[in-house]
Amino acid sequence: MSARCVMVLGTTSGAGKSWLTTALCRFYANQGLKVAPFKAQNMSNNARVVATIDSGFGEIGSAQYFQALAARAVPDVRMNPLLLKPEADTRSQVVLLGRVDKALSDMPWRGRSLKVWPQIAAALDALRAENDVVVIEGAGSPAEINLHASDVVNMRVARHADARCLLVTDIDRGGAFAHLYGTWALLPEEEQRLIHGFVLNKFRGDAALLAPAPQMLQERTGIPVVATIPMQWNHGLPEEDGVFDDRAQGTAGAVHTRVAVIAYPRISNLDEFQPLKNVSGVRLNWARSPADVEGADWIVLPGSKATAADLAWLRAQGLDSAIARHAAAGGRVLGVCGGLQMLGEALIDTVGVDGNAAGLGLLPLVTSFEENKTVQLTDTQFGALHGPWQSLSGTLVRGYEIHHGQTAPHPAMAAAGDVAHAVIPGIAWQNGAGNVLGLYLHGMFEDARVLQALFAEHALTLDAVFERMAQGVAEWFDPEVLAL
Repeated sequence: MSARCVMVLGTTSGAGKSWLTTALCRFYANQGLKVAPFKAQNMSNNARVVATIDSGFGEIGSAQYFQALAARAVPDVRMNPLLLKPEADTRSQVVLLGRVDKALSDMPWRGRSLKVWPQIAAALDALRAENDVVVIEGAGSPAEINLHASDVVNMRVARHADARCLLVTDIDRGGAFAHLYGTWALLPEEEQRLIHGFVLNKFRGDAALLAPAPQMLQERTGIPVVATIPMQWNHGLPEEDGVFDDRAQGTAGAVHTRVAVIAYPRISNLDEFQPLKNVSGVRLNWARSPADVEGADWIVLPGSKATAADLAWLRAQGLDSAIARHAAAGGRVLGVCGGLQMLGEALIDTVGVDGNAAGLGLLPLVTSFEENKTVQLTDTQFGALHGPWQSLSGTLVRGYEIHHGQTAPHPAMAAAGDVAHAVIPGIAWQNGAGNVLGLYLHGMFEDARVLQALFAEHALTLDAVFERMAQGVAEWFDPEVLAL
């Protein structure tokens, strides 16, 4: 078997590459084909735990995880062989085939491509050998000519796979035709020949008003506009790698729960909160100031790729006081992974992984960082909870853990009788009042059992989201364009 390869390139980040790749994965899977997603390199702090090639556990970008689910495939590290997790503006942790590679992390950016390309090509070739179709996602723009010589994610992959490429642009931002033409014009002629169609994404208004631009663009490039995709508000798919939409989000209906998620500079795994947006009556907003958490029913401290630095940022915004007031008034506070660590008394780092810091003091816990990272899937069950989170008592839950820190009761506080209430041993704790809950488990809102326990209802499932996307592809594209 040697798979045909379809590749989705973009004129910019946020153009809709991940979304369209996911939709195409389900579109081809619905035709009875064996499908796998692939993205050579992803820069994101949203990661998922999947199988490694040696039957262990490793990390890939969340987008490729969801694309694998859309393809009805079992996710594995070959689908995203290189993951860069930003820790600062000029530094990233490099994850190669699921595992942290410190030597690569310490290398200059341009020096990495020679080291990683053999593994990237081998991963792609293996997926091509096992599948009918591989749907490949590019990164950023292939016209970033400053990076062309060291490219391992865009046109080098397209050439290697002889991929049939679609170039997608975000027309809602304006300048779509210039973006498409400029991107095409900056590619070498042999790479221009790989572009088979332009896609206008996030269109609002009367499509008839686009004429004669698509025809003029084809006259200049020889490439047709093959689809115009309407704006998909509340599409239900988790964002790939950032907070692109800062508007408060939620489904229709009377709002009964307002959730404020603290959006630190190095927020991680924010995609795990997408299911909350799909629950009727839940309104979610990203919070960067005390005003953003006013009136919230829940304040959520999500994961962080730089916990101590993000905690310092949080204090600089005055959010520490706002969270403390909310908790003192009995409001719900939830910390996930790095957020759990922030809720404790102290962060202790003797190995140079993250940094030392005083915690927010809302849970009598202390976290010590270790060089080795815990990366694992976790099936567990909540014990007896009290207070506002009581409805989770006894709930079975499946999620995943990705963390350097290990957290335990603060010994001196425990000796004095102030002991956090462990609701999942080694993973989750409550404060005495029961309104502050911290846990290492990511992804719990993706478990229907948790949503049922918290809201007594089921939200829109991811599978239903994938089906809706695939139906859209069938509607927006001429079938011959996607024929293999």
